[in-house]
Amino acid sequence: MCPETGRARLSYRRAEEIFEYDTRLLANPLASPEDIEDLNGWTLHRLRHSARTRDAEDGTSTPMLLARSRRAFVRSLERYARPGVDAVARHVAQQDPAARRRG
Repeated sequence: MCPETGRARLSYRRAEEIFEYDTRLLANPLASPEDIEDLNGWTLHRLRHSARTRDAEDGTSTPMLLARSRRAFVRSLERYARPGVDAVARHVAQQDPAARRRG
């Protein structure tokens, strides 16, 4: 029971099941609703990876990424922080001295 609300807490396992089921059509946009039982949705773990990737793309510092991902080693961030091509291009453009002088 949650002391604040008096309601039962949702276990991680049950939250994972609900999230996976409810994202099956989102994860498979070409599938029809009749196929939902045969599809796989997203997982909470994948959601966590996506959040760390967005943090990295937004320029979050390495110590903060480590703290947010509850990791102790920078090498372990390779799994979590995988900036996309657009984010890398944006970063390169921001670091370009000529662009900074023009801006």
